[in-house]
Amino acid sequence: MGKIFTKPEALSDNHTHYCPGCTHGVIHRLVAEAIDELGIKGRTVGIAPVGCAVLAYNYFTFDFQEAAHGRAPAMATGIKRVRPDLIVFTYQGDGDLASIGMGEIIHAANRGEKFTTIFVNNAVYGMTGGQMAPTTMPNQRTTTSPLGRNVEDTGMPIKMAELLSALQTPGYITRQTVIKPKYIVKAKKAIKQAFTYQVERRCFSLVEVVSTCPTNWGMTPLDAIDWAENTLLPYYPLGEYKTPE
Repeated sequence: MGKIFTKPEALSDNHTHYCPGCTHGVIHRLVAEAIDELGIKGRTVGIAPVGCAVLAYNYFTFDFQEAAHGRAPAMATGIKRVRPDLIVFTYQGDGDLASIGMGEIIHAANRGEKFTTIFVNNAVYGMTGGQMAPTTMPNQRTTTSPLGRNVEDTGMPIKMAELLSALQTPGYITRQTVIKPKYIVKAKKAIKQAFTYQVERRCFSLVEVVSTCPTNWGMTPLDAIDWAENTLLPYYPLGEYKTPE
């Protein structure tokens, strides 16, 4: 009997450093599957962030670069403009993209840079100690908001998909999640579509992926899935927010 389910060629054999219950590994696999299916591994370049996925370059079998905190879109812009034949993507968390990198991602999208961004939103700074992020929910407890996020002082959580979809420049903006199999199927389709638009040299694309962080949320992996579905998804609705004309 032949194998019908195998490890993607774009994924390495290294064991990941991610915490139990973290969905970064699922997202990595979906990215690798899309790259394999499109046959673009030999000309793909990823940009690793500062954050939990800082070591992403260990888990893929194509070229990677490491960017300063929040500056992955700037590095992707440079690579893509110098080598437009390459397939370039950034892989960023909410602290990296929606905080220190907010200006970078907005202007890259507004310029219509022809690269792809995988944006992992787990509502907290993961690697650096569980601090409040721009995407942290109202009243959510973090190490820097131990009594819960006070939106009167800090504002409401930023909805990046909605924010970027308001730009006039054509682009592909979608929000998905990977917390359950029924969502993973749709997330895979969206990630592959984002890369397809780049292969076609059509537009900037961003796939926001609502993720879990059981360690910094102080929950079991199962409780984290329930919290994400019942608390994050109502505030961060899934779906396509912008498609190119």
